[in-house]
Amino acid sequence: MDPIDRENLRITGRHRAVTEPHVAVQDDVTVVVTQAFGPKGDNLVGISGVEFDGYPAITIKIRVGEREGYVHLSPLHGDGRKATMMEVPHGTRCELLCPVSGQQLDLVGEVEDGSGAKYYAIYLTPQLSQGSMVMISDLWGHYHSRIVDEFELISAWARAHPD
Repeated sequence: MDPIDRENLRITGRHRAVTEPHVAVQDDVTVVVTQAFGPKGDNLVGISGVEFDGYPAITIKIRVGEREGYVHLSPLHGDGRKATMMEVPHGTRCELLCPVSGQQLDLVGEVEDGSGAKYYAIYLTPQLSQGSMVMISDLWGHYHSRIVDEFELISAWARAHPD
């Protein structure tokens, strides 16, 4: 199933070239998100001081009912580690927010696994393009994120090429 809305995808060529790395692929096909942005272009990497294996965390804010808190996500794709002071029951729907602007992350679409989860965007470039983003689920403990880079689903490529 293709998570890209190809019906509404328009490639215009009117974009700036990305000159700094935003996704690093190491020799053993570890994908590391090195920069990430909220819906207004606010930086989400390294704002907390939390690190995973030496890489700065991606920080988002979540709201569950009346409670709010920060969640620091591992920038290593496929790594389910996160750090937070909140206790959230598995399967709880969370509102995902930018920790800087407080704005809700942009909705990408439904997760097509029958869970009822929805994908929200963390952008990989300051241009805030759906062609370069991490899609994260809004259900706590539902580890079905996807990375799209240059309109290609590289997380699927990494799974298919373990060597």
